[in-house]
Amino acid sequence: MNTNKSRRRFVQGLGAATAVGVVGIPSIALGAAKKVVVVGGGTSGATAARYLKMADPSVEVTLIEANKDYYTCYLSNEVLGGARTLDSLKHGYSGLEKEGITVVHDYVTGIDAKAKKVTVKGGSSFDYDRCIVAPGISFKYDGIEGYDESMIAKVPHAWKAGEQTTILRKQLTDMKDGGTVVIAAPPNPFRCPPGPPERVCQIAQYLKKEKPKSKVVYVDPKAKFSKYGLFVQGWKKFYGYETDNSLIEYIKSDGVEELDLAAMTVSTTTGESVKADVLNIIPAQKAGQIAFDAGLTGDGDWCPIDLGTFESTIHKDIHVIGDASIATGMPKSGYSANSQAKVCAAAVAAMLNGKEPGTPAFVNTCYSVIAEDWGISVAAVYRLAEDRSKIVSMSGGLTPMDASDEAHRRAVENAYSWLNNITSDIFAGG
Repeated sequence: MNTNKSRRRFVQGLGAATAVGVVGIPSIALGAAKKVVVVGGGTSGATAARYLKMADPSVEVTLIEANKDYYTCYLSNEVLGGARTLDSLKHGYSGLEKEGITVVHDYVTGIDAKAKKVTVKGGSSFDYDRCIVAPGISFKYDGIEGYDESMIAKVPHAWKAGEQTTILRKQLTDMKDGGTVVIAAPPNPFRCPPGPPERVCQIAQYLKKEKPKSKVVYVDPKAKFSKYGLFVQGWKKFYGYETDNSLIEYIKSDGVEELDLAAMTVSTTTGESVKADVLNIIPAQKAGQIAFDAGLTGDGDWCPIDLGTFESTIHKDIHVIGDASIATGMPKSGYSANSQAKVCAAAVAAMLNGKEPGTPAFVNTCYSVIAEDWGISVAAVYRLAEDRSKIVSMSGGLTPMDASDEAHRRAVENAYSWLNNITSDIFAGG
């Protein structure tokens, strides 16, 4: 079979599935006003709000998000490498407001599952028939000796795009030529993108152009990571990996176990001690704090859900979507969150009108830019397993190891097109 033609047909299939919201938008008869409150206006929350309003215009949809601007994490590694500006990733909520969604910029302080009410810092409260919670992630700062949250201004994670991205970018530009950048990846599961191996590439690309005597030291606690072979191939091709002049050093260990902030050194579980001029520690992750406050995580770090509707298995009439949910079988990616939010929106619209939700399908694509005009990708179509215990991959595609230069160039082009398309889909041009 011709690999390129097969992959092209697969990607076209993804586009067709996404265009109808994966499971389709149900035809809903207009009736009495129904209220849905969406907590969190990131990728999944904003998508759910928009697609719910499209599914049933009679629903009063209120989206509560503390920030007036949202910066996408996907492609934020390019800000660190200097290939794009942070403003190119900024989006507002005016497009959603034009579509009839009430947007409230405030901090959610509580979700009362029994009273079916959401309260905010400003003192207001919002009743709901169903609530969709998209809390994103928070961090576990207690896994490394000598490291805590108070250090993130000096040791940024840059895993939520915005101020942290700006801090890490400035540290890179201020670093002398000949300096060492240390990137410590988190254990599974974690939000991606941005991907740690892609961050290695983007920073190495910057150093190659501007500070060629410098290097990136990458510490990853996992035996292998997504697109492992393709990344190593790219590291060798562009950054001299495994040569005497390599811009990248990859330390395979169980991760960083100790930080000496005064000396700017990290110690790995395998005994290496590395001195850093710029230190990027990406902590282990868990659901956003509101999920814990609302009792949506149970005894774990993430939120258990019904995989067909994303309704919490702990609290009735509350749905949890995006990175915080336990969507068994799918990665915690931006495209996954977008796809799952559409499934949830369709299910909520059906349930509000006394209808049975359809059988969901999902899509995910993840692009990584290794060098200028050289990208890779992985994509998959998923369905809900018959026993509803997991989401299973039906088909997929990965950039071939022998892909042509033109195929890699198109992957970068597709990544940029995907960014424009998905943000337009999420924020309605806002």
